Amino acid sequence: MNSQLCDMFGIDVPIFAFSHCRDVVVEVSKAGGMGILGMARMDPDRVHAELSWIDERIEGKPYGIDVLMPAKIEDTAAQKFDPESLLPDEHVQFVRDLLEKAGIPELPAAEAEAIKREIVKGMNFTPRESLQMIETAMQHPIKAIVNALGSPPAHLVEQAHARGIKVGALAGKPRHAIKHRDVGCDFVVAVGTEAGGHTGDVTSMVLWPSIVDAVAPMPVLGAGGIGRGRQMAAALVLGCDGVWTGSLWLKTVQSEVIPEIKQKMFEAEASDAVLTTTVTGKPCRTLRNAFSDAYDAPGAPQTLPAPTQNYLWWQEGRTRVERVRAKPFLTYPVGQVVGQMTEEIAVKDVFYELLTELVEAKERFDGMIG
Repeated sequence: MNSQLCDMFGIDVPIFAFSHCRDVVVEVSKAGGMGILGMARMDPDRVHAELSWIDERIEGKPYGIDVLMPAKIEDTAAQKFDPESLLPDEHVQFVRDLLEKAGIPELPAAEAEAIKREIVKGMNFTPRESLQMIETAMQHPIKAIVNALGSPPAHLVEQAHARGIKVGALAGKPRHAIKHRDVGCDFVVAVGTEAGGHTGDVTSMVLWPSIVDAVAPMPVLGAGGIGRGRQMAAALVLGCDGVWTGSLWLKTVQSEVIPEIKQKMFEAEASDAVLTTTVTGKPCRTLRNAFSDAYDAPGAPQTLPAPTQNYLWWQEGRTRVERVRAKPFLTYPVGQVVGQMTEEIAVKDVFYELLTELVEAKERFDGMIG
């Protein structure tokens, strides 16, 4: 395809696939797109291990990384984040009571401390910790760094460019995209509210063209609500140079999602992908579950700020429910395209379906306008 982003990265089609699963990253890049590995809940050692695994299998194809580097979280100390001291008793007891009532067993005493240490190890929300992971990643042949929570520091952009690495950032409003452009980013990901994970409140149909116009001629990837070729076609018609996809890879054979959560996704409707602060403390679209419903109920406490809520959810919630696969509580960040996800298929088949329907949409459009 003729696209600025295809030229920028030497790829065949401008389909960018965000995934926490290294297998998906490899398969997408080998299929002609651009795999992007999400590094949330990783530490530098794991980053090195994951990227080394990718390097051995991706056959020289380009890939990138996605990092959480929120501009509004102050990084004032070198010491590791200590969430235990920040968890209010009220919140801890709220979650414990909820799980006890549902019959969810506590973590085994012999394993609890080790599990907590591992959770804290992966809580990389501060700029210092994110930069440590990026420095590790730049020891590998990555071609892109994408920041999911704000504009990256200008010095990081310069450092990446010096190594031939392109830099992008997610934006939920035109003013965010303009900030990304002004610090030197090479491309912007315009994320509509339909997207899974951290997202804003503006729909893709409105957001995409407004960001395209705000930062032209900088290339823009459309994100949020893209699960089919027709939706990819819509993004391209609205001025995007490609698409940033995430949720549709969760249904693949290669994805990291456990079978019980996949099945819950296959049973879900679009409205079951809810925007909530219960996951991390920031608005995050995730699969509706008993935990998010409980916080919406009258008398529930307000969710904690990030990253403390994230730690509460992992230590007192997710880790416990996933050990016993308690379906009402199981969740995963996913967009509203979850309503279109009905069965497990391979990454290459997702690619085939996207491109086939894209071509069909183009032919239909060409026929309509003569």
